[in-house]
Amino acid sequence: MASLTLTQQQRLLAKLSPAQIQAIRMLEVPTYELQQRINEELQENPALEEGRDPEELQEERFEEEMLEEDEYTNPLQTEDFNYDEYVSDDETPDYMLRTNNGSEQPDSEEMSFTGSTTFSEYLKSQVYLTKMTKPQRHIAKWVLGNIDEDGFLRRTTEQLVDDLAFREGLTVSDEEMENIVQQIKQFDPIGVASYDLKECLLTQLKAKPQTETVQMAITLLTKHFEDFAQRRFDKLINHYNWDGDKLNAAIEEILHLNQKPANAFNGNIYESRETTVIPDFYVENRDGELVLTLYKGDIPDLHVSREYTQMLKEYSNKANTKDKKEAAQFIRSKIDAASSFINAIEQRNETLTRTMTAIIQQQRDFFLEGDEMALKPMTMNDIANITGYDVSTISRVCNSKYVQTEFGIFPLKHFFSESMTNTEGEEISTREIKTLLSELIGKEDKQAPLTDEQLCAALETHGYKIARRTVAKYREQLNIPVARMRRGYA
Repeated sequence: MASLTLTQQQRLLAKLSPAQIQAIRMLEVPTYELQQRINEELQENPALEEGRDPEELQEERFEEEMLEEDEYTNPLQTEDFNYDEYVSDDETPDYMLRTNNGSEQPDSEEMSFTGSTTFSEYLKSQVYLTKMTKPQRHIAKWVLGNIDEDGFLRRTTEQLVDDLAFREGLTVSDEEMENIVQQIKQFDPIGVASYDLKECLLTQLKAKPQTETVQMAITLLTKHFEDFAQRRFDKLINHYNWDGDKLNAAIEEILHLNQKPANAFNGNIYESRETTVIPDFYVENRDGELVLTLYKGDIPDLHVSREYTQMLKEYSNKANTKDKKEAAQFIRSKIDAASSFINAIEQRNETLTRTMTAIIQQQRDFFLEGDEMALKPMTMNDIANITGYDVSTISRVCNSKYVQTEFGIFPLKHFFSESMTNTEGEEISTREIKTLLSELIGKEDKQAPLTDEQLCAALETHGYKIARRTVAKYREQLNIPVARMRRGYA
């Protein structure tokens, strides 16, 4: 009979502090949402005030007055030697020439543009249409951040619960997390947050009027998904003794579904849903010097309330009763929260500027010329190595952020692509290969579509020697189905 023993085990676990969690959240917030976030904090925390600190302004005015009264004479300035002429602008450090501190903001009305709402933003907007509580809405928006670019949620409930506890410091039960995920699965487009393709297709079919064709399609996917995926239709006809025309109708019903929920967002049904996108960065070409500006718009300066600071001193000195101790503790918590919030915004601005500066350095030719072919292969890991940040930090910076250039407005993710070496030994961007791959498939005979092996051979004739599995990966990233699924359904 096995005996039960009690043992102690010592482990090192990394846990993020509340200040770190707040800083991480700030990185994900685009400029147009930051104003709303600041307004919410101003309403919730009386120790946080808008505008410059009055005492700092008074000190600055005093310094300006002192400078005006100062009759200082430069000892190097004589009739025979002009110090100002000797020190030229050419000796100004490069970092001062390239980065604008934001004091001269571009006109937001001229720079903003109208574009389609992103898939992530559209999903998050639906959270407020549910009956979730405020804490549940926060968790739901975090879950939505785990949905991949195809619209799938490929993490289990247990994995989401563990990640939430580690990254956000929040503890929820598996049942509560599953309840939130199930509510998200009711969002538009139908099939979003599915765990796999089978669930996604079935969700869409069950939302349709249950005709004979739809019910047959549901049977196909529920009981014979592998046979359907491998196009073993003869086996299905023999098994069910189905009429060939009815089977074809059921297959057509399935083929017209969205295999990737996010694809629906790029279709015509969403083209009328538009929003004003305000760039987070501006890059200007001033005689060959690229000047970066972090756009701040109507975001106000913030400071900790002097009144609350003074109140804390008074209550701390006279904290001889329980009520005064509790009051001092409350005031201190609000002051600490205000300081932490201000620091998080400052850290956000520094991280964004540092990351965008690295992107400009890597893609300098594009920002000068605007030629897509000038974009160099670049991964988030490359930028992480340059800036010293973690790859996850770079990913958060680039999420839902835009940059205004002389050649248009681009999402930051536009500048990232993997690299390959062609047959001539030149390093090229995978963007170039994907473009050619898309052109080859667009020109193929739809009655005899090109297989991945044939696409490999076609790419090699253009100087790109890549493996079949790599072609398959690029094809999937372009949302292009395999050859057998493209046959006759162009």
